[in-house]
Amino acid sequence: MNSQAQVILLVEDNDDHAELVKRHLNAHRIPNRIYHVRDGEEALDYLYQRKQYQDIQKSPRPDLILLDLRLPKVDGLQVLKNIKESSELRVIPTVVLTSSESNSDIGSAYKNYVNSYLVKPFDFKKFSKMMNNLGTYWLGWNANSY
Repeated sequence: MNSQAQVILLVEDNDDHAELVKRHLNAHRIPNRIYHVRDGEEALDYLYQRKQYQDIQKSPRPDLILLDLRLPKVDGLQVLKNIKESSELRVIPTVVLTSSESNSDIGSAYKNYVNSYLVKPFDFKKFSKMMNNLGTYWLGWNANSY
């Protein structure tokens, strides 16, 4: 398993959902640092190190992107498309974490090369289990070389 702190970019406009994700990921024994942005435009600014994210010491390249679909300013699918069209960013595992079970959303995400599509369960125990599995797989077992 990876023992270095993993950098996670959490793109989520709902502060309650973001807090749940952060709490679950921080509860792991897997070291991580979570950077939370609230809309698609801010996510792209972070990823392309623009505006307030120009300092790479304060805004490091993420090891994992957790991306909601329904975002203000720039839609999550457009953010995903932009990530996967960039030769620098496409190597970062990107997981859609959303409440949408729409077949068209799922299909669009995979057509834009999402690494995984997870639907947030409404049941807290199921959500906890999903977050534990997500953390273990993407932050612990998954190997990356970038």
